[in-house]
Amino acid sequence: MSEAPDPQTPMRRLLSLLLGNLAPPPGRRRILFALAIGALCHAIFALAVLAMSISLWTGMQAGMGSLPWPWAALANLALVLQFPVLHSLLLNTRAGTVLGRLAPRDWGKRLWTTFYTIVAALQLLALFTLWTPSGVIWWQAEGAMLWVMAALHLCAWLFLMKSNLDAGVELQSGALGWMSLLQNRAPRWPGMPTTGLFTVIRQPIYLGFTLVLWTVPVWTPDQLVVAGILTLYNLLAPHRLKERRYLARFGARFGDYRARVPYMLPKTLTPRKEGRDA
Repeated sequence: MSEAPDPQTPMRRLLSLLLGNLAPPPGRRRILFALAIGALCHAIFALAVLAMSISLWTGMQAGMGSLPWPWAALANLALVLQFPVLHSLLLNTRAGTVLGRLAPRDWGKRLWTTFYTIVAALQLLALFTLWTPSGVIWWQAEGAMLWVMAALHLCAWLFLMKSNLDAGVELQSGALGWMSLLQNRAPRWPGMPTTGLFTVIRQPIYLGFTLVLWTVPVWTPDQLVVAGILTLYNLLAPHRLKERRYLARFGARFGDYRARVPYMLPKTLTPRKEGRDA
């Protein structure tokens, strides 16, 4: 993954990628393979988002798991832990190179991001569909409070969507890989994100994911476990893993950006350091 990043703005880059699909170079087998992988990726991605939305809205009570307790507790813990563990391994270790070998010829190198998105979506789908609900409800919003929570939850999802757009939605959604193969060219990677929400904080995607977890109208022991573990991952993983990758890839440019822009809370919410008197 040593291709040079694309310097265009997120919207221009996305539009250029989409328009390139209208006239792909000849290669029937390549085109059919790319379209099939693309359809599979986005179908699984959509199902994962739908399952996540329904499960979080019900306080993790919509899962189809039916294991008896206490085995259910162990299975649920494994389900919630498998997402951050495998997610980190594929991004930060040589384990991720396996994904590039899932397609014939040199296609796998172009499809890496698509395969990664498929795996991540399957992980989320497993978490939110195979969960065994406890059936214990601590609190459930009703009346006006339900509308308030619905508005907050919607805002959290919109924030998450905007942060993905600013980071390069073609990369986040898996479209970059299969569309690059369709167009028979090397992927044009998004550069270091510094526009939109990334001008305010360095990790808006992880903040958006966290907000989605906590702005729910139903609170249960299940919801607390899922929100707690994934929030811990959202707070620690970017600093310990993602930003190390960025520093290695972008060097001093990311170092300067990190010095200027706060981690996950805007400057207005970050305690100021008192300067010394001259």
